[in-house]
Amino acid sequence: MEENATFSTKLENNYKTYTMDLAGRPLKIEIGRVGKQANGCAFMHYGDTTVLCTATASKEPREGVDFFPLSVEFEEKMYSVGKFPGGFNKREGKASEHAILTSRVIDRPMRPLFPKDYRNDVTLNNMVMSVDPACDPEVVAMLGASLATSISDIPFDGPCAATQIGLIDGEFVINPGYDKKAQSSLALTVASTRDKVIMIEAGADELPEAKMIEAIYLADSVNKKVIAFFDQIVAECGKPKHSYQSAAIPQELMDAIHAEVPDEEMEKAVFTDDKQTREKAVDAIQQRLAEKFADNEEWVSLLGDALYQYQKKTVRRMILKEHKRPDGRAIRQIRPLAAEIDIIPRVHGSAMFTRGQTQICDVVTLAPLSEAQKVEGLDDHITKKRYIHQYNFPSYSVGETKPSRGPGRREIGHGALAERAIRPLLPSEEEFPYAIRAVSETFESNGSTSQASVCASSMALMAAGVPLKKLVAGISCGLVTGDTDDDYLVLTDIQGLEDFFGDMDFKVAGTHDGITAIQMDIKIHGLTRQIVEEAISRCKDAREYILTNVMEPVISKPRAAVSEYAPKIEQMKIDPDRIGDVVGKQGKNINEIIARTGVKIDIEEDGSVSVCGTDRAKMDEAEKYIRTICTEFEKGMVLTGKVVSIKEFGAFVEFAPGKEGMVHISKIAKERIDHVEDVLTLGDTVKVVCLGKDRMGRLSFSIKDCPKDAEPIN
Repeated sequence: MEENATFSTKLENNYKTYTMDLAGRPLKIEIGRVGKQANGCAFMHYGDTTVLCTATASKEPREGVDFFPLSVEFEEKMYSVGKFPGGFNKREGKASEHAILTSRVIDRPMRPLFPKDYRNDVTLNNMVMSVDPACDPEVVAMLGASLATSISDIPFDGPCAATQIGLIDGEFVINPGYDKKAQSSLALTVASTRDKVIMIEAGADELPEAKMIEAIYLADSVNKKVIAFFDQIVAECGKPKHSYQSAAIPQELMDAIHAEVPDEEMEKAVFTDDKQTREKAVDAIQQRLAEKFADNEEWVSLLGDALYQYQKKTVRRMILKEHKRPDGRAIRQIRPLAAEIDIIPRVHGSAMFTRGQTQICDVVTLAPLSEAQKVEGLDDHITKKRYIHQYNFPSYSVGETKPSRGPGRREIGHGALAERAIRPLLPSEEEFPYAIRAVSETFESNGSTSQASVCASSMALMAAGVPLKKLVAGISCGLVTGDTDDDYLVLTDIQGLEDFFGDMDFKVAGTHDGITAIQMDIKIHGLTRQIVEEAISRCKDAREYILTNVMEPVISKPRAAVSEYAPKIEQMKIDPDRIGDVVGKQGKNINEIIARTGVKIDIEEDGSVSVCGTDRAKMDEAEKYIRTICTEFEKGMVLTGKVVSIKEFGAFVEFAPGKEGMVHISKIAKERIDHVEDVLTLGDTVKVVCLGKDRMGRLSFSIKDCPKDAEPIN
C-alpha cells in the first residue's frame, strides 16, 4: 500500500422528505434515510420529537396459531429527555406501564386492518429518540407505525391516523403538549381510516356526551387530513404487497361440518345464558366431528377454528336477523345485577359487583402519601401516582388452569382504564392526605370485567371512607354489522360470546353528569358516526340505570371516617426553617419520635407534616413532640421532661426528642442540697419552668420556681 493512499466513501442523499403542518407544528417524515432493511420504516419528526418507526414481518406464517401474531412496541429511551435510567443497571429494561398502554393504543386501530387470514409474525417497533414537551411522542409513534406499515410490503389496508384532543377553558386543543395536558379536562385519542373512526380512548372530567362526540369528530377531521398526506407518500414510496399463505378454513371442511351439524343443532348449543353449558355442548360437537374426520389429519387440526367460525356465523345471524341474543335477553337488556360492600373483613374497604357471570371484588388500601408510586418516564410532569388501580385476571375466573406469571398487557390496560374512570372524582391531597390503592380481583368473567371493576372500585372507595365526589359506573356495548353501513345492531351489556363473535367492544364509564372514560375496540374497518352516537347514548342509559337502581341503594356517599384498621393521618404545619430541628442530625430526632410513638411522619419542604398511625393517643403524642420542638421558648413557659443526665452542677432535662435544658443545682429544691442525686434520679419525670437562655444560648429551667397548678405546654 502506498504511504499517501486515501480511502473515501460517499453516501448518496437518496432519501425522501415530506412535511406538513399539523396543529401549528411541522410534521417531517424521512423515508429511505434509515432502517432500510426493515419491511417499512418512517423516521418521524414532530417539532423536536423524533421517533423511529419500523414494520417487519416474518417470511413464513407461524405454525400452530389461530390468531394474527402482531407485536407492537413503544420504546422509551431515557436519553430522549437527557436522563440516565434509574436503578443500578443504567440501561432501559422492561417496558413501563405507560409504554405498554401506548403500545396497546397503537395496536388496537391497526390490528383490524391486517388480513384476517394472515399468520405471519409482524412487529411494529417505535423508538422514542428525542422528546419535545410540546409534541407528544405517543401521537408521533401512532402515525409512524401506520405509515411504516402502509409503505411496506406487508398486507395492510391502511393508512390510518390518530389525533389527541384536550379541553382547556372550554376550548378544544389539538395534539396538546405536556404542559397543556396538565391543564386539560379531557384526554382523548381518536384513530380513523379514510372513512370512519376506528379507535377511541378517553379520560375526562365528567364531559357531557354531546361535547365528547364533538371532540371525537374534531379529531376525525384532523385524521382525514393526515391520511390524505400519507396517501401521497404511499403513492411515491410504497412497495407492492407480498403474497402470503392464507389460513382461511377450506370450504370443503365447512360444508362437511354443516352436513353433520345442521344450523338448528348449533343454535341450540350456543344459545344459553350459562357459559359452561355452552362450552360443554360445543365440546361434544367437536369430539363427534373429530371422530368422524379421524382419517383426515388436516381437517382434525382445523376443527377448533372451523367450529369457531360456525359459532360466529350462527350467533351473528341470529342477532342481526332475528334480534335473538345467545342468553335470551332483549337487545337493550342488562344481565342480572348485584352490589355489596364490606365483604372482606379487616381490609380498609371492599365491594363486590356482579353482572351475570361477571363478578369483581375490589379491595381498597390507604397509606401515607409517602407510599405513592414513583414514576420514571418521558413526562416530567408525572413523577408520582397517589391513586393506583390494579386489575387481576386469574385463570379460574374463566374455568381454566394455568400458572400465574404476573399481569399481562391486558390486565395492565384494564387497570389503567378503571383508574382513568375514577381519578376525576377523587378528593385532593389537601382534602384527603392519603395514597390510595384499589385492587380489582376477577372472581368470574363473562364480558366487560373492566367496567365491573369501575363499579366495584367506586363503591369500595366510598366504603373505605375516601371522600369520592360521586359514584362512577361503567358498561360496555357491542355491535353486529351486516353487508351495509345501515345494517347493524348495537347490543347493550355484551357478554363474552358477543364480544368474541361481534364487531365492537365500546366501554364507557362515568357519573350521572358525564363521561369519565371511554375505550373502544373494534374488529372491522371503522364505525359510522351514527353507530358511535348510538353506542354512547346506550351506555349513558345503562350507566344511569346501574347507578340509580344497583349501586346507590347500597352506598350513595362516602363513610364519614376511615376504617378502624386503616391508618389515621393528621396534618399540621410548621415553620420550614424548623424542619431541621424536627429531623435532627442524621435524622436522630424524628427517628426517636417514631420509635417512641410507632407512628409514621412525612415532612414536605413547605413545612407540611403528616402524622400517620392507628393509635390516636400515640399520634397526639407525636404531634406534641413536633410542636414542642418547633416552639420558640420564652421565660415563664412550663413543661414536663425526663432527667437524662446528672452532673455535679445540675441536671439535664429532655422535654422532646433531641431537646434538652439544664436545671442548675440551686434551682432543684427550695432548700439547699449538696448533691443532685439527693433529689433527682435518672429517668425521673419532672415539671419545670423556663428561665430563658443562658449566655451560650442554652435553655435554663427551674424546678423549685415552677407554679404547682400550671399546665405544661407539652
